[in-house]
Amino acid sequence: MALEITLRYLHFVSIFAIVSSLVSEHLLLEKELTRAEVTRLSRIDAVYGIAAIILVAAALTLWLGSIGKPAIFYSKNWIFQTKLTLFVIVGLLSIHPTVFFIKNRKGNPAEIVEIPRSVFWMLRFELLLLFIIPLLAGLMAHGVGFYG
Repeated sequence: MALEITLRYLHFVSIFAIVSSLVSEHLLLEKELTRAEVTRLSRIDAVYGIAAIILVAAALTLWLGSIGKPAIFYSKNWIFQTKLTLFVIVGLLSIHPTVFFIKNRKGNPAEIVEIPRSVFWMLRFELLLLFIIPLLAGLMAHGVGFYG
């Protein structure tokens, strides 16, 4: 039981870290930034990546490790599958901003870097999808969507 509580706690805290990282990135993003500011965004994006890895590890352990609810509770639930799909899409959308931040953090810290509109829109779409996932989780927790 202690393992399940620990995993659920890690899962929950990593969700907060992911959302807060993306909100921070979005709030700090401007049309033009110095390389120093891009480096700061890159560090925030690294927190996002680490939190995503922790989230996936905890979630997979809860799902497939027979800890808590049986795996079939998740596997045979279309809402869980939708939630998982949205999380994968969020991860794929995050690739473009991450690559942009990594490529543009090197150089003179005072140099100005123009941020493409696509980076703004990727972050916004990631946030939109992330705010749908808790609704799906709440429905799933109450057994909605189970077809087994």
